[in-house]
Amino acid sequence: MPGGGRCPDCGSTELVEDSHYSQSQLVCSECGCVVTEGVLTTTFSDEGNLREVTYSRSTGENEQVSRSQQRGLRRVRDLCRVLQLPPTFEDTAVAYYQQAYRHSGIRAARLQKKEVLVGCCVLITCRQRNWPLTMGTICTLLYADLDVFSGTYMQIVKLLGLDVPSLCLVDLVKTYCSSFKLFQASPSVPAKYVEDKEKMLSRTLQLVELADETWLVTGRHPLPVITAATFLAWQSLQPSDRLTCSLARFCKLANVDLPYPASSRLQELLAVLLRMAEQLAWLQVLKLDKRSVVKHIGDLLQHRHTLVRKAFRDGTAGTDIGEKELQGRGQGQGQGTEAVEGSSLDLPEGKRPASPALLLPPCMLKPPKRICPTPPVSTVTGDENISDSEIEQYLRTPQEVRDFQRAQAARQAATSVPNPP
Repeated sequence: MPGGGRCPDCGSTELVEDSHYSQSQLVCSECGCVVTEGVLTTTFSDEGNLREVTYSRSTGENEQVSRSQQRGLRRVRDLCRVLQLPPTFEDTAVAYYQQAYRHSGIRAARLQKKEVLVGCCVLITCRQRNWPLTMGTICTLLYADLDVFSGTYMQIVKLLGLDVPSLCLVDLVKTYCSSFKLFQASPSVPAKYVEDKEKMLSRTLQLVELADETWLVTGRHPLPVITAATFLAWQSLQPSDRLTCSLARFCKLANVDLPYPASSRLQELLAVLLRMAEQLAWLQVLKLDKRSVVKHIGDLLQHRHTLVRKAFRDGTAGTDIGEKELQGRGQGQGQGTEAVEGSSLDLPEGKRPASPALLLPPCMLKPPKRICPTPPVSTVTGDENISDSEIEQYLRTPQEVRDFQRAQAARQAATSVPNPP
């Protein structure tokens, strides 16, 4: 039942009695802090002499560290050991937790946020040491909400003034693909669906790089793109057995969640592959579609840079993209100014081929529909009377001022003449 007083850590009045080693104690239900400490005996002689020993003395815990902080520090160490991180990582994560706990806003936070703080300190440490670890992995281990975790993560980074690099796309692909349950046979995965991990990872990386070169990753969450690329890589390694498998079933076999936009990213990747296939002479006669082009992904990736450059040149015909932007994009692909030489941008306006710009950013291919607000109807007609005090605002030259003064004098003279009898 609730007890009297307040918690020294968070100030809550929700104090409950808890029995710890048969000793009654008051514990804060909000943050877990032990308000009143029970007494324990450690040796038979102490019990015989009726000497009471406090909990902190019997366990060797520092009395200056609250029970809630001690619990959090243990959770940090346990999480580092579960992830099998090096000992130096554990020390750094513990130091970050102690620094964060010195701030009053963290000490007064609810227990849910303090649990999330444990994972944030570990994730920051791994990001700074270039250790591939995703936020989703931490949330799964802590049973934490992703929105709460991301908000707390950004708060701690800003609060401690830390420089945390973002996770490299290549490292993210390796970490995410390693969690797929497709690399060994099991009752839920038939033998024809089992794939070699290194082959699948290598082709997935090439497809993700292709998506990055064609603006399919910029400004978007990377996991749907990686999921679509992994699915295409897995299909293309044994297309005869896997073309009939859908993306949803693939994710179910791999025991991973299907991100909602992954289907859209898959269609965009297939459209890019079809555009590249149009540049190969031996594939032009096959009249490929989005299903059959999967069989030739290996050939397309082998000549990826050349095919992307050609599709780039043809796809930008008839658009307003400048040559400078194309050169910059070509250099990003390992190409120079030759990426735009001989392109249809040099042709006269009437002779440019009308080919679809498949390699433009998606926001330019399908711009969002924006409803322009209707301008208010003006009630001004121009025939309104202007007072003398307002007309001075419209006078610009000295001549206009003199004409206005003459008109005023003439009007006054006309009104001052008395009417004839």
